Amino acid sequence: MLGPIVTATDAGEGLALASGAPFGQMTPMDRFSFTLHGTDGSARTGLISTPNGEVRTPAFMPVGTAGTVKAMLPENVRETGADIVLGNTYHLMLRPGAERIARLGGLHRFMNWNRPILTDSGGFQVMSLADLRKLTEEGVTFRSHIDGSRHHLTPERSMEIQRLLGADIVMAFDECPALPADEARVAQSMRLSMRWAERSRAAFGDRPGHALFGIQQGGVTRELREESAAALTRIGFDGYAVGGLAVGEGQEAMFGVLDHACDMLPVDRPRYLMGVGKPDDIVGAVKRGIDMMDCVLPSRSGRTGQAWTRAGQVNLKNARHADDPRPLDETCTCPACRSYSRAYLHHVFRAGEMISGMLLTWHNLHYFQELMQGMRAAIAEGRFADWERGFHARRTEGDIPPL
Repeated sequence: MLGPIVTATDAGEGLALASGAPFGQMTPMDRFSFTLHGTDGSARTGLISTPNGEVRTPAFMPVGTAGTVKAMLPENVRETGADIVLGNTYHLMLRPGAERIARLGGLHRFMNWNRPILTDSGGFQVMSLADLRKLTEEGVTFRSHIDGSRHHLTPERSMEIQRLLGADIVMAFDECPALPADEARVAQSMRLSMRWAERSRAAFGDRPGHALFGIQQGGVTRELREESAAALTRIGFDGYAVGGLAVGEGQEAMFGVLDHACDMLPVDRPRYLMGVGKPDDIVGAVKRGIDMMDCVLPSRSGRTGQAWTRAGQVNLKNARHADDPRPLDETCTCPACRSYSRAYLHHVFRAGEMISGMLLTWHNLHYFQELMQGMRAAIAEGRFADWERGFHARRTEGDIPPL
């Protein structure tokens, strides 16, 4: 184990809500900081500190799109091992509205989560509304997918919304083209995102205890990624995301980008891969130097009868589980595995009972957090390569055979 190697902090001083303190109680504020505790190859382990608590890295962030991780109570999300959750700027600005959330005490209080929150900028969701949007240098005008109402989102407005929400980590506003796309389109989009990054930095201002992350773009082209990283580093951010991946390019291409993209970013700042992913995507990203990830997969899979385990993906919809008294994973300590059989999990899914999504989501989030803890320990102990081989070997064996 190496450490501490480098530490980065913001320069703010003031008052903020302390980790674990009652809502509304103000205490002396800790600064946002990132300490890199150790490395093993390119893999890294460290600690992000915020006024609302610490985040162990590498970290997986459950997605709380509309102020909730679907099918889970906030305290149960914490019990899975999650240190931080992600909130969605686009969805929260449309419903219930950022100003309303601010009047009600901010997103932490509103959703009863008194630990760190990262909010995305809204750019990715707006990208997905290609038929309902108009893109200009100023920003994006789009129609709500909920009621068709017209909205205008700019870097300045995105920063304002995320300030109203009270996020600990705020993302710069960017434009993310779907892949595949021709290089000229990707270059045009990246350069627009860099201009928006500069405007985001200016609009974010001086917010002690809060962090702003810039987002590297450039598709799968190394030269464009280098140009983007240089622009972001010149502007200066508290952390850096690798954006524009997991949007249709495939795992091989994604890993090809990560093989060089991480090294373009400052070593003393957190590196966040947005929207990833499956367990093998996560392991491959950490291997290449990523510190943070998020994805809807654990909760979405749980609601559709899919479980993620050490053996890979298990489909509880299959009839093979109908008479199986064994747990989903005998080594797992989550409630679904500790107290229920595969037969029961199969039954409640087929019967359309809400407990199915609750139990399987809890299991999936527990598994993803267990995965992160395993990697943190392996990196700290200098045995990440052996851990990774064991991870892939167990998945190759597959699920236990039917009875």
